[in-house]
Amino acid sequence: MKKGVLLVLSGPSGVGKSTAVAELMRHRPQLRFSISATTRPARPGEMDGVHYYFKSRAEFDAMVARGALLEHAEYVGNGYGTPAAPVDKLLCEGYDVLLDIEVQGAMQVKRARPDAVLVFLAAPSFEELERRLNGRGDTAPELVQRRLETARREFQFADRYDYLVVSDKVEKTAGELDAIFTAEHCRTSANFTQRKEE
Repeated sequence: MKKGVLLVLSGPSGVGKSTAVAELMRHRPQLRFSISATTRPARPGEMDGVHYYFKSRAEFDAMVARGALLEHAEYVGNGYGTPAAPVDKLLCEGYDVLLDIEVQGAMQVKRARPDAVLVFLAAPSFEELERRLNGRGDTAPELVQRRLETARREFQFADRYDYLVVSDKVEKTAGELDAIFTAEHCRTSANFTQRKEE
């Protein structure tokens, strides 16, 4: 069985990651979405092991200490991270795994797993990104500006990624992400490594 591809997707708020990923997963049955661990309490309707792995602070800190997380960060007083074991299990079973994480986390994953494929999802322009953020209708103008500033900072890391995909039409964006998975599966290094192991 060929090992799966670990793909890390990053992009600013409002760029359309969730929509593109949902479309991609409809067309790629061997794709699994990574579940994060967090110290924040579960919200109504959230299930452990489905939406998040809910951990106590002590459990989370122990995972960090023993290197059990591919990446981790603090956000609004809570810890968030990607447990390595479930990801590795899926990859070994032949599933492709997608991580939707921010830039700093993506850099951590690349250090831990040099074979991870990093994809940066960008809006066609910052003007378009601002239009999308304002179009939601539920985001205060000052928060829109903060998100745009964050997007500009994040874009400075785009050249450290393996691929840059412009989020234009949903079907086109999902198609390009799908093509990246296909290309990675066709790499000679992936195929010859598999043959040697057989």
